[in-house]
Amino acid sequence: MSEMTLSAPSTAPDAVEGSRPTASSLVGGHRSRTTVVAVLVGIVLCFGYTAFSLHHDVTASGEPSHALLPWLLLATALVIALAFEFVNGFHDTANAVATVIYTHSMPPTLAVVWSGAFNFLGVLLSSGAVAYSIITLLPVELILQVGSGAGFAMVFALLIAAILWNLGTWALGLPASSSHTLIGSVIGVGLGNQLFSAASGTSGVDWSQATKIGYSLLLSPLIGFVGSALLLVVLKTLVRKPELYAEPKGNAPPPWWIRGLLVFTCSGVSFAHGSNDGQKGMGLIMLILIGTVPTAYALNRALPDSEVGVYKAVFLQAAQSLEGIGGGPAPAKASDARDAIGSYLEDKKLTPAVVPSLAAMTRDLAARLDRAGTIKDMPADETRNVRNDMYMVSESLRLAGKDPAFGADAEQKAALATYRGKLDDATKFIPVWVKVAVAIALGLGTMVGWKRIVVTVGEKIGKTHLTYGQGASAELVAAATIAAADFYGLPVSTTHVLSSGVAGTMAANGSGLQMATIRNLLMAWVLTLPAAIVLSGGLFWVFLHVF
Repeated sequence: MSEMTLSAPSTAPDAVEGSRPTASSLVGGHRSRTTVVAVLVGIVLCFGYTAFSLHHDVTASGEPSHALLPWLLLATALVIALAFEFVNGFHDTANAVATVIYTHSMPPTLAVVWSGAFNFLGVLLSSGAVAYSIITLLPVELILQVGSGAGFAMVFALLIAAILWNLGTWALGLPASSSHTLIGSVIGVGLGNQLFSAASGTSGVDWSQATKIGYSLLLSPLIGFVGSALLLVVLKTLVRKPELYAEPKGNAPPPWWIRGLLVFTCSGVSFAHGSNDGQKGMGLIMLILIGTVPTAYALNRALPDSEVGVYKAVFLQAAQSLEGIGGGPAPAKASDARDAIGSYLEDKKLTPAVVPSLAAMTRDLAARLDRAGTIKDMPADETRNVRNDMYMVSESLRLAGKDPAFGADAEQKAALATYRGKLDDATKFIPVWVKVAVAIALGLGTMVGWKRIVVTVGEKIGKTHLTYGQGASAELVAAATIAAADFYGLPVSTTHVLSSGVAGTMAANGSGLQMATIRNLLMAWVLTLPAAIVLSGGLFWVFLHVF
């Protein structure tokens, strides 16, 4: 690992000389006592707000009282999940402020607060699709039984593995990807479950979903590199302002219009980062909450009562569509239908029993909803089972929709898509307080750990210093790429997109690249997934024995 340590920038002829500032001089000396106090106050407020919100929701739901141990596990898991987002701020949000700090467009303290505010907005306005796209990588039985010993082993293993790798790469000043780290940790848990605990040996990683996410993680840095290079070329052609392509001079801020452009791009990257990366911890927090306090969080109790009639109509139409598709005989009991669907989710083999079982479970769900009257009035002892059944049906329909043997016509597919949407609205939701807590954790992490990554982005990727135009181009492309990924519910790495964008502008400008840094970045990119997989899988094995 010593080869990954970043050395000081080279002293090549085009290196920095004279009054030309280095990135380290631009960001140094800003760790004030006020910042430390502000971070500590923020941590207290974050955990206080989380505890208050959790108590309010649990009390309102009538959740049965627990023994002390489950509550201790819940508190520990939430602390670790928020710590992951805190460490995520070291890596990813620091990329958003690198340009404005490096160019003196904003003072460091103001820049991280500004970025944190837009991260906050991005998290609050996020859809939650990215959060649950990562969750679907996990073995189904661990998601359904996250409150069990194996479920807690899963949560602790993947979160601790992600935190350890993120801290290690941050200490080396490497803009490693929190997205790669978390997804590697999830895959490690899935493989560990398949090797160590799954009796059938089939319930591991959803490789079709992993492949989809893998493509997004692989292609997004290429888009960042090429898109940023092209945008810089277009800027140079259309905007013939020499000062836009100059390096920072001393401590002087750039002209007002350049400063405005860089603040705008910083805001865009921060907002996009919050809307995408902020969701990764939110999904894990929801798993923790569902496992320990299912009455409060297994089903979306915020759905209006007026939706119940719509739900029942959609459920019955979906049951008719499934019965129209055909298959084997209808199962005699709900437990038989549940077993058939559980087997399908494990081995991914669409047998004749699957579609009739889906129809039977759909009618059963409609009947249980009719008896309860509303989702928020669902009996406490039924809440977890109803949520698990909804989740199993939704995931089965997602898999079946990709199978040519499914045989649904256009009208049936439309009815089932509407049905899946309703199921996901009831089970794949994120309370506002979870978004707020994650946003605070991200912002606090940025205030503590931004310096190392800013130095790398500002000075150690290219052989010449980052210019205003290069920074703006890289951030504009990064913001657009991340926003597009969020729209499609795909996780991408802010770190890799922006770092690749900076490298692209250096190549387009003929500035040259510091190959030692590029090699180290590539090593981190290549090693992150396997390292996180091994670390997470090993921790999962250890925690299986602990719990």
